[in-house]
Amino acid sequence: MTPTLKQSLTTLEYFTFGFGTMIGVGWLVLMDDWLGRGGPGGAMLGFAVGGVLLLPIALTYGRLVRAIPDAGAEIAYTERVFPRFVAFGAGWIMVLAYAIVCPWEAAVIGNLLARVFPAMDSMPLYQVAGKTIHAPRLAAGLLLTAFIAAVNYRGIRHSGLFQDVTTLGLLAAFAVFASLGFARGDAARLEPLFARPGVSGALVSTLLVLQVVPYFMTGFESVAKGSEEARPGFEPRNFARAINLAVLSGATFYVLVVGAVALVYPWRDLVEGGIGTEVAFERAFGSRTVANVILIGAFLSLFKVFNGNFVAASRLVYAIGRRGLVHGALGGVHPRYGTPAPAILLMAGLTAAGALLGDALLVPVTEVGSLASGLGWLSACVAYLLIRPVSQSHGRGMILAGLGTLTGVAIVAMKVIPAVPGSFRPAEWAALAAWCLLGLGFWLARPGHGPGGASAAPPGSVAENPTAESDT
Repeated sequence: MTPTLKQSLTTLEYFTFGFGTMIGVGWLVLMDDWLGRGGPGGAMLGFAVGGVLLLPIALTYGRLVRAIPDAGAEIAYTERVFPRFVAFGAGWIMVLAYAIVCPWEAAVIGNLLARVFPAMDSMPLYQVAGKTIHAPRLAAGLLLTAFIAAVNYRGIRHSGLFQDVTTLGLLAAFAVFASLGFARGDAARLEPLFARPGVSGALVSTLLVLQVVPYFMTGFESVAKGSEEARPGFEPRNFARAINLAVLSGATFYVLVVGAVALVYPWRDLVEGGIGTEVAFERAFGSRTVANVILIGAFLSLFKVFNGNFVAASRLVYAIGRRGLVHGALGGVHPRYGTPAPAILLMAGLTAAGALLGDALLVPVTEVGSLASGLGWLSACVAYLLIRPVSQSHGRGMILAGLGTLTGVAIVAMKVIPAVPGSFRPAEWAALAAWCLLGLGFWLARPGHGPGGASAAPPGSVAENPTAESDT
C-alpha cells in the first residue's frame, strides 16, 4: 500500500499556518525600509490597501480549497484548464514564493542574535554584495534549518503544534508592546505622514510599500497546501474561514505595528540610523525589558514563518513529484511519519544553500517574492474563472475571482514594467531567471517526460463545483 500524508490538522492549525506563514520578522528588521519607502502614512496605507485588495483572492482560494483539497493547490486548480506545463509553471513559481522565505529566515536568525550577542559578528568568512558573512551567524542559520527540517520530517502534528505555540506567543508579545506604543506614543512624531511631499508624493510613497505587500502577505493560501492533512471529520468550510481570518489579521498586524513604531520614535531618525523596531522602543521607553519582549516576539515569529513556509513549499514539491511533473521520487511519503520526506530534504538543501548568501538576501528577496506570489495568485483566480462556464457559475464567486485576477495582474505589472517606481532591477531579474532555469531542468529531467494527461485526484479530493457559493 502506498503511504499517504498523515491527517491531524484542526482549524486552529490552519489559522496559525495561514497567519503564521505571513508574519515573519520584516516588522523588526525592515521597518526602516518600509518607512523610508512610504513614511508612516504610506506604509500603513500600503498594507491596509494591500489587505483589502487581497481579500477577493483569499475568498477565491476559500472556494477552491473547499472543492479541491489538494496539496498541489495552484497546480491542482490550473491542471483542470491548462496544459501540464502551465500547471507545473504555476506550482513551481509558487514554490519560489515560499522557498525564498526560508533562507531569508535562516539569514535573519543571525541578525537577531547579533542584537543580543555582539559576538555573532565575529569571525568573518567572506562577502556577498558587500555584506560580510560571519561564521557564528551562518552556523545559527544552518542549525535552525536543520531543526525546522527535523520537525517537519517527524510529522505534521509536530509542525502544527510548533506553529500554534509560536504564533500565539507572537500575538501575546505584540499585544504588550503595541499597547504600550499607542498608549504612550505622540501623534506629532508621525509628521510628515508620507516619505514624499504633495499628493503625487503620497501616491508614490504608498505604491512603493504596496509593491512589497504581496511578499509580506504571502502565506494565507498556505492553508490549501495542508488541506490533505486535515483531521478526519474536519468541516471543509473552515478552510475558507482560516484563510479569510489570516488575511484580515495579517493586514491589521502590519498596520498597527507600523503605527506603534512611528508613534514612539521619530521615523526619519529611524530611517537615517537604520534602527530596528526594538531599539526604537528601547530608546523611547528607556527600558531594555520592552526591547526584550519585542525580541522574544521576533524570535517566535521567525520560527513560525520559517516552519510555515517550509511546510507549504515541501507540500507543493511533493504534489509536483506525485504528478510526475518532476522526478517521481519527490512525490514519496515516509512510511512511518506520513510526511513528504524527499521534498523536505530537498527544501532543507535549497535553504542551506541560500543561507550562504547571508544578509545580502534581505531586501532583494522581497521584490522577487512579491512577483512570485502575484503570479501564483493570478493562476488560481484565472483557473477559477475557467473551470466552469459563466452560465453555470454563481455570480458572486466569479466577480471575486475577476477582482482577484485584476489584483494579480497589477502585482505582476508593478514589478515588470520598468516605468513603474520600484520595478525589477537586474539582480531581481537574474534571481527569477535562475529559478526558472532550475525549474526547466527539473521538468526536462522527469523520467519519460511524465505520464500524459491530467493526474488523478489525490486521496481526499472531492468533485464539487469550486464556483459554488461557500459559507465563509
